[in-house]
Amino acid sequence: MTKKILITGANGQLGHEMRNALKGNNRFECIFTDVAELDICNAEAVKQTIADNHIDYIVNCAAYTQVDKAEDNAELCRKINTDAVENLARAAATYGARMIHISTDYVFNGRGYRPYTEAMTPDPQSVYGSTKLEGEKILTDICPESIIIRTAWLYSPYGNNFVKTMLHLGKEREELSVVSDQIGTPTCAADLVQAILVILQADTFVPGTYHFSDEGACSWYDFTVTIHRLAGITTCRVTPIRSDEYPSKAHRPFYSVLDKSKIKKTYGLTIPHWYESLSNCIELLQETH
Repeated sequence: MTKKILITGANGQLGHEMRNALKGNNRFECIFTDVAELDICNAEAVKQTIADNHIDYIVNCAAYTQVDKAEDNAELCRKINTDAVENLARAAATYGARMIHISTDYVFNGRGYRPYTEAMTPDPQSVYGSTKLEGEKILTDICPESIIIRTAWLYSPYGNNFVKTMLHLGKEREELSVVSDQIGTPTCAADLVQAILVILQADTFVPGTYHFSDEGACSWYDFTVTIHRLAGITTCRVTPIRSDEYPSKAHRPFYSVLDKSKIKKTYGLTIPHWYESLSNCIELLQETH
């Protein structure tokens, strides 16, 4: 039987990859929405959409992700990352839909030194991280049969992201200074979408919180050097700097590598290394530009 899926935030980088991956998939009937089609901050509109379309699954890709701007726009950030999640959760609980919600490594304080497991205690240090954690808690309270996937350092050929910014600046400038003391894992949005598809197509939907990123770890500096090498950019010198030399409004985690053992074991996932996925993404960007 065809399952009906509502995808929110469909114009973002994750939403774009969902569109690509689900094209021609006969197992699902997909309704792709962004704010123009469905304002998830409007509880009545959310309820109506889920009821009218007999939705089986909600994949919430919508989020306020501008980490620094969130410090000055806490109300808007909370509206999208917390209140809208509550709207979706209440509608899912009322009409029996299952929900997959995307969260972030920013729910942790980033002071650790080993990969974060789902059992570790969150301690967000920014408005963005706090609102995402509140959204997680509300979803779990209202709709415990949901899945939360925390991810990190997301990029894709779509929208604005670190990879595209570094490609642009690399071609424009002779020198770039990039932070070398923050460690994490670059994650290709297409890889996260493949994990979501595995969950949607699995025989058993196992609720709970999971961590997903690509394999491996690096600093933002290492990431930039690799982006330039893969893109053949040789005219821009990349210099490593410390975080305190590049002050930002929001606190950035120094270490945000996620332990993926749980999702790999539960859903039998094989996850590519970040270098491999980055290489594919840059190849795709070069073909299309």
